[in-house]
Amino acid sequence: MHDYTRRDRKNFGNPDIKETALLKFREKLEICRDLFHGYDYSNFQTATDLECARIIKGGVNFIMSQDKQEERQSFLKEAMLLHNSLALCRSLLNGQQRHEAAFFEAVRILLSRMTGKGKVSKRDINARIGELLKHSIRTEGVINLFSDVKAEFSLFDAAFLDDISKMKEKNIAVELLKRLLAERVSLYQKTNIVQAEKFSDLLNRSLSNYLKGLLTNEEVIQELLKLAKEISSSEAAGNDLGLTREEKSFYDALTKPQAVHDVYTNEELVAMTKELTEILRKNRTIDWQKKESARAGMRKMIKRLLKKYHYPPEEAANALETVIRQCEQWTDNDTEIEYGKVYKLYDDSVSVAADSNVIYHKDE
Repeated sequence: MHDYTRRDRKNFGNPDIKETALLKFREKLEICRDLFHGYDYSNFQTATDLECARIIKGGVNFIMSQDKQEERQSFLKEAMLLHNSLALCRSLLNGQQRHEAAFFEAVRILLSRMTGKGKVSKRDINARIGELLKHSIRTEGVINLFSDVKAEFSLFDAAFLDDISKMKEKNIAVELLKRLLAERVSLYQKTNIVQAEKFSDLLNRSLSNYLKGLLTNEEVIQELLKLAKEISSSEAAGNDLGLTREEKSFYDALTKPQAVHDVYTNEELVAMTKELTEILRKNRTIDWQKKESARAGMRKMIKRLLKKYHYPPEEAANALETVIRQCEQWTDNDTEIEYGKVYKLYDDSVSVAADSNVIYHKDE
C-alpha cells in the first residue's frame, strides 16, 4: 500500500491499519458506553479480583434486564466489533481504554454463554478472555464470577437453590435457573416422555408469563424453584417405590391417567410396571420400531399385559400409545444418564447447564 499513488490512497483509505482500527475502536467503545448508561463500572480498573467479578456479574445482570432486550442484542454485536478492532490497535490504547474493553469483553463472553445456544467450553472462554486481559490487567489466580454460589453443586440441593434465590443479580438468577431446568427437562426427553412433557409445559408457562411481564423477577424465580423441587420429588418417588429409572418411566406412562390411581394400589401398579418393563426388555431388538412385524408383536404383548391386570378399557388405548412412545425413546437412548450427578464448575467436561457458571483467568 505504500506504493499507492495519492489518488489510490484517497480511494482506499488510510494505509495505516492501526490508525484506521483505532478510529473504529473509539467509535465502538462509545457505543458500548452508551448502552451501559446507568450502570457504574468506573472502579473496574482499580478493583480487586473479587470486586472485578462483582462488577462484571452486575454488568451482565444490568444488560439482561427484560426492558433491555434490544440493547442486549446491540451490545453483543457492538462488543464483538470492539473486540475485533482492539486486536489491531491495542498498542495505541491507554490503560483506561484497555480496561474498559476488558470489561465489555468479559460481559460479552459471559452474556453469550448464558443466553446462547449450544456448548461453549470453559477452556474456550478462558482463552479468549485471558488473551484480552493479559494485556490490560496484572493479577494472579482465577476469578469465579459466581463466587456466591458454591463451586460444586446439584440442581436439587436445597442449599444451592437457597443460594440462587438469594442472588442479588435477579436477572442472572432467572437465566441460570432456566438453563439448569431446561437441561434437566432435556434429559427427561431422552428417558421419560411423560415427565418431560409435564415439566416442559410448566417451565414454558412460567417463562412465557415472565416474558409477558405477568411475573416479576422474584415471582418467576420462586416458580422455577418450585418446579425444581417438583422434579426432585418425582425422582425421589421412584426410589420410594423401589423402581429403577427405567421402570419409573413406564410407571409414569401407565399412571398418566389420573383415574388409574383410583383403580389400583401402589403395590399393584409397581407389580404391573415391573412385569411390563421385563417383557419389553426381553423382546426389544435393534430398530424394532422400524419393523412393522416387531411393532405389532410389541403392541400385542402390551395389550395382553393390560388385559391381564384389568387396566381400565377407556384408558387402555392411550396407555398403549404412551408406552410404545416411551419404549421408542428407551431404544433410541439406550445409555445410562446420571440424573443425580454433581456439576463441578472446574471440570471441562461438565454439561451445558453447569458450564453456565463461567470462571475466567486474568493473567499477567
